[in-house]
Amino acid sequence: QEQLVESGGGLVQAGGSLRLSCAASGSIFTISSMGWYRQAQGKQRELVAVITSGGGTNYADSVKGRFTISRVNANNTVYLQMSSLKPEDTAVYYCNAWVLSTSKYTFLEVWGQGTLVTVSS
Repeated sequence: QEQLVESGGGLVQAGGSLRLSCAASGSIFTISSMGWYRQAQGKQRELVAVITSGGGTNYADSVKGRFTISRVNANNTVYLQMSSLKPEDTAVYYCNAWVLSTSKYTFLEVWGQGTLVTVSS
């Protein structure tokens, strides 16, 4: 069973930085895109950033210039470096990946359990 495990969330003051990590495990043949989504209380889940296997990236306008997504393909790991954090960045952050397992012969979307980021003013 393929799974994603996030780490790195926590409480930080406005203007501070945090780094989220997400590691994929299981019977993985390859991973195409990996990304981060977030869901604030009472709001819908939204895309934060996504990165392809080739390193192409896309960011939500609200985080451009402040967040950086990166990945290490050899380790099936994706990172989100968050800087200049604002109270409105407070949310549960979810890792997402499209995984081709060695047994299923098709890409499946996998989600992590989420990690809470709280930015105090």
